[in-house]
Amino acid sequence: MITRSALSITVVLAAIAGCTGGGPSTTASADAPAGDKGHACSPSVSIDSFSDALDKITFDNTFVGNFSALAVDADGRINALSDRSSLFTLDARTHNPTGVLRLADENGRPLDSEGLAIDRDGTRLITSEVEPSVRRYDRDGKLLGRLPVPDALRVAPAGRATTNLTLEGLTLQPGDGTLIASMEGPLAGDDADLVRFQSWNRHDAEADFALAPQYGYRVDAGLGVSDITATGDGRLLVLEREFTAGVGNTVRLYLADPRDATDVSGVENLTAQTDARLIGKTLLADIGRCPSLGATAKQPQPNPLLDNIEAVAVTGMDHNRLRLLLSSDDNQNAVQITRLYSLTAVLPQR
Repeated sequence: MITRSALSITVVLAAIAGCTGGGPSTTASADAPAGDKGHACSPSVSIDSFSDALDKITFDNTFVGNFSALAVDADGRINALSDRSSLFTLDARTHNPTGVLRLADENGRPLDSEGLAIDRDGTRLITSEVEPSVRRYDRDGKLLGRLPVPDALRVAPAGRATTNLTLEGLTLQPGDGTLIASMEGPLAGDDADLVRFQSWNRHDAEADFALAPQYGYRVDAGLGVSDITATGDGRLLVLEREFTAGVGNTVRLYLADPRDATDVSGVENLTAQTDARLIGKTLLADIGRCPSLGATAKQPQPNPLLDNIEAVAVTGMDHNRLRLLLSSDDNQNAVQITRLYSLTAVLPQR
């Protein structure tokens, strides 16, 4: 049983209430309700604004972009993780960079940093998809240690994972006692549409995270999991994404519930025949169906609003109504854009 206070998500969200709708936007409608005809992506999700203000800029001699994850600090500021081993701090209102940390592994080498969660004490938990790993850093970027990772999730030949398809998303559940990471793609021997979510638990503030249940999650055909974030009630938001040359991106936002899923950590091959309950999921929105709001694209896209969307964070909460911030990863590519998206989602009751 988790004994840490469940107030930490509430504290973070209260710190930023009322200051997440501003900032530089190409277009904006700060209070558009989910389902508003002019901004509706679906009956439960609307897009409030987007911004390209961070595209192809530098801060403190560091390229701003390559964003793979977003997380909210206790003071409301946004942390944006670059997969080039940099962690940016963004102003909660303007989303302008205010700081950057350079991250490194135990040998001083850069990371392929993908997932990010912020602990109640300010510790940054960060995945690297090379090994893969989950490392702990303090607020100043000092490496504090790393969490255990099951052998099967390691990149072959050490394990059964595929390079660049490992621990992509990371989030802390309410109370900060359960950490969950999502694999982007399947393990060798698992069905192509089944990926694994690994969890870690701790029983109090002083304890270390220990390996806990692992769950199966079915992705849409051809898609992978690019990020996850906690909704504050035990459920998760899951971003599924893929890119097709000459066509563009597909990005879908799902509401997922791991609480009734079966532990599959002892299942060698996760297939349709496996006797296990998967994480249930409900489509909230296909981002390609959002109004474009005047956005332009630098390469073919089914909707010019779309780019390589890879990160999602909850920046505000009022009961089942969530304010979300999404970000694309431009890969420092001239035909891709670092774009921030502000959305509102109304979650169905469980």
